[in-house]
Amino acid sequence: MKNSWHPGQLLSVSSAYWRGCTLQTGVRLGVFTELAAGRCDAGALAEKIDCEARATGLLLDALSAMGLLSKTGELYENSQAAQSFLVESSPHYMGHIILHHHHLVDGWAQLDQSVRTGGPVQRRSYGAETERQSFIMGMFNLSMQIAPQIAEQIDLGGRKLLLDLGGGPGTHAIHFCLNNPGLRALIFDRPTTEPFARQTVASFDLDERIKFAGGDFKTDPIPGGPYDVAWLSHILHSNTLEECYRLIEKSVAVTDSGGMILVHDFILDDSKDGPEFPALFSLNMLLSGNGGRSYSQREIIAMLESAGVADLQRHPFRAKNDSSIIYGIVK
Repeated sequence: MKNSWHPGQLLSVSSAYWRGCTLQTGVRLGVFTELAAGRCDAGALAEKIDCEARATGLLLDALSAMGLLSKTGELYENSQAAQSFLVESSPHYMGHIILHHHHLVDGWAQLDQSVRTGGPVQRRSYGAETERQSFIMGMFNLSMQIAPQIAEQIDLGGRKLLLDLGGGPGTHAIHFCLNNPGLRALIFDRPTTEPFARQTVASFDLDERIKFAGGDFKTDPIPGGPYDVAWLSHILHSNTLEECYRLIEKSVAVTDSGGMILVHDFILDDSKDGPEFPALFSLNMLLSGNGGRSYSQREIIAMLESAGVADLQRHPFRAKNDSSIIYGIVK
C-alpha cells in the first residue's frame, strides 16, 4: 500500500537533503574522526579541521540535534553510533559510501533537466581518484553489511570456482570463500579496481584462493574458467537492456553445464512502480547517462532464460534497500 501523503510528510521528504548534506559535511570535514579522541569545543575543533569557528558551532549543534554528537555545556563528543560508523579508523566505517552520496548531490539537484532531455547532467568534479575511491570503498561498506548473510544463505557446497563479475573490492567473493573452504574465486573488473581488491582480499588472508583479472567485461572476453558458479552483483543496473542480455550470455558461456548463475540487484516489481528504492535508483542511473536502470523480475528472468538458464528462482534474501537475488542453473 502506497503512503497516504499529507503536507507535513511532503515537507519532510522535500527537506530530507538537509539532514543528508549535514551528515556528509561532517564526514567530509573529518568532524567525527577528530572527535574520536574525546570531547572538544567548537573553536578548538574548527582549528583542527581548518574551518570558521561560528559556522563550525552551527554544524556541531545540528549534528547533535540529529543524535550523531552529544553536547555537554560547550563540549561536543561522538555518539556511540558515530564512534563506530563515522570514525575513519573504525573497522565499521561507513564514510566512503556517505562521501559517494555527497558526490551525487549536485547531479540530483538537476534531475529536472535530466528528465527533460533524457540524458546526463554536468556536475561538479571532486577529482577522478577521490570519486573512484569513495565509490569502490563505498561498495565495500555496503557489501560488508550483507555479504556475510548472503554467503550463509546460499548453498555453494561442492562448487569449486566462482566468477565475481565486476566484483570491485571482492567483498562477496571473500565471504563466499570464507563460508566454502573448497571454493576459489576470480574477480574480473577494471584494472583501476585491482589495488582495492588486493587490499581487501589480503586483509582476510585469502590471497591464494581469490585472484584478480583486469579488463572491461563489456568488451573483453571473461578470462579463466570454466566456472561452476557466476555471481553478478549490482552489474545489470549500470547497463542498457541489450547490454544486460550480452553480459549474461558471456557469463553463461564460461560457466559449466550444471553451474549456478546468481544475479543480485535492485529488482523492481513487474509493474515497475515499486519497491521505492529500486524505482528511485533508476533515476540515479538516468543522471549518470549510462543507459542503465533497475530491472524487474520478469525482465531479469527473460535475460537468464534467453541465455539458457533454467530452474529460475527468487531467493528469499532481501536487503534493507530492497536488493535481492534471482538464480538458476545453466543447462
